[in-house]
Amino acid sequence: MLKRKILHSLARWKAERNKKCLILSGARQVGKTYSIEKFGSDFYEEMIEINFKEQPSAKEIFSGDLDVDTLILALRFRFPDKKIQPGKTLLFLDEIQECSEAITSLKFFTICHQYDVIASGSLLGIDYRRASSYPVGYVDYLHMYGLDFEEFLWAMDISESMIASLKNMFTEKKVVPKAIHAQMMSFFRAYIAIGGMPEAVWQYVNTKDYRDVDRIQKGLLQGYQYDIAHYAVAEEKVKAEKCYLSLTRQLLDKENHKFQYKEIETGARAQKYYSSIEWLLRADIAHMCKRVADIRYDLEDYARDDFFRLYTTDLSLLISMRDFSLKQHIVENTLDGNTKGGIYECAVADVLHKKGYRLYFYKNETAKKEIDFLIQKDGEVIPIEVKSSNSKATSLERVLKKNTRLKTAYKLIDGNIGIGENGCVTIPLYMSIFL
Repeated sequence: MLKRKILHSLARWKAERNKKCLILSGARQVGKTYSIEKFGSDFYEEMIEINFKEQPSAKEIFSGDLDVDTLILALRFRFPDKKIQPGKTLLFLDEIQECSEAITSLKFFTICHQYDVIASGSLLGIDYRRASSYPVGYVDYLHMYGLDFEEFLWAMDISESMIASLKNMFTEKKVVPKAIHAQMMSFFRAYIAIGGMPEAVWQYVNTKDYRDVDRIQKGLLQGYQYDIAHYAVAEEKVKAEKCYLSLTRQLLDKENHKFQYKEIETGARAQKYYSSIEWLLRADIAHMCKRVADIRYDLEDYARDDFFRLYTTDLSLLISMRDFSLKQHIVENTLDGNTKGGIYECAVADVLHKKGYRLYFYKNETAKKEIDFLIQKDGEVIPIEVKSSNSKATSLERVLKKNTRLKTAYKLIDGNIGIGENGCVTIPLYMSIFL
């Protein structure tokens, strides 16, 4: 059984006095259904679960009047063994994107304010079946990802107290003991190879066999390609898949990780492909890191939509686009060149994205300065540089020297903790979970 942070968020939602219906969104196979079922089992006397893909006939419940009394009566006829009591029954509507009327009904469940309702779906950002009246303002939202690195450590039997000890070293800028550091880097490389998709992680927990993991990852990747083929509109199907499958070339094969349309096909232009990228973003299959023209708050004011990097929403989906030998090189730490730098950059992007940060990067070609990531916290901009070794972060040092308003900066390396000039803190890659 994999321990997931989302359960704490669901418990907080249940404890709210005037809660709305909840929509838990996220890409396919990240553990949404399992987590809600576990939550329902732990916190309610009973749960009614409707999966609109598995039970398309259940759409009939929502085909008539959508007032709550009518819906509850229909649910009692369909589930005669259920009591359906306010506060004691959880109504779980899974794959709700398949039933637009069920989406609309969430508004009326919230207004009624008697029954706890959670809806979940994988492609809620796609407009292919827009609800007749989307319940804007009547639902709360949570977003779920695959396992982050901390959840992966829990799966590897690393206790919360051990992680807390590492966090204390991070906070106090203490060097991590050699043996612990080596083990943590080994776990971090394993996470890069396995990713955060629950099925792949669980397989590794049980077998420690990377080939079994690889087989599962490739199956998941095929599932994502199926979603593109099945749900994208006709003019986007082939283009969206080409954009997606080009990401290994964009991120691992070249020094400049800016998304370049020429990597999709010769002569490709934004005019043809940008709508396909937007589809991947709405489908939660990819996430974007935009270039900014200046390093100051608010970064979105300085962001450029035409200059960006594109990452998969889980590392496993990127790694599975290559053959098994890439996993071997990652785990055995035999990567070199652009691939190693690209892999570590993608790993840090994965960690930061799953922590909820919106990602940006800075590049000034005239001054030859580039910062891998910029994030914002409490009104401050935090620059982050990722290095495959403990080489000098020249661009970061120059930016910090010029921009005295930047109070904090990090260099993430395959090495230990240290303090550099101008307040730059060097930390091991695995400590990105504490940023």
